[in-house]
Amino acid sequence: MVVRVLLLLLGIILGITIAWFTDQGKQFYAFSRESIEETKKVIWPGRKETMQTAGVVFAFVIAMAAFLWLVDTGLMAIIRFVMDQEG
Repeated sequence: MVVRVLLLLLGIILGITIAWFTDQGKQFYAFSRESIEETKKVIWPGRKETMQTAGVVFAFVIAMAAFLWLVDTGLMAIIRFVMDQEG
C-alpha cells in the first residue's frame, strides 16, 4: 500500500514537473489563471432571480409534459381507431 501511494505521488510530481516546463503546460496554466479571473467577473444571480428562473423552468416542464401526454393519448386513440377499423 505504501509503495502504491509513493508511486502515485511520484507520478503526480513528475506530471506537474513535465507540465511546468513544456509549452502546453504553460499554456494550460495561463488558461487556468485567465479562467479564474473571468469567473470572478461573473455576476451571479441572487436568491430571488434563481427562484424565479427555477419556477419558470418547472412550469415549462409541467406544461411540456401535459402537451406530450395529450399528443401521445391522441395518437394512441387514432391508432386504436385505425386498428379496429381494419380488423
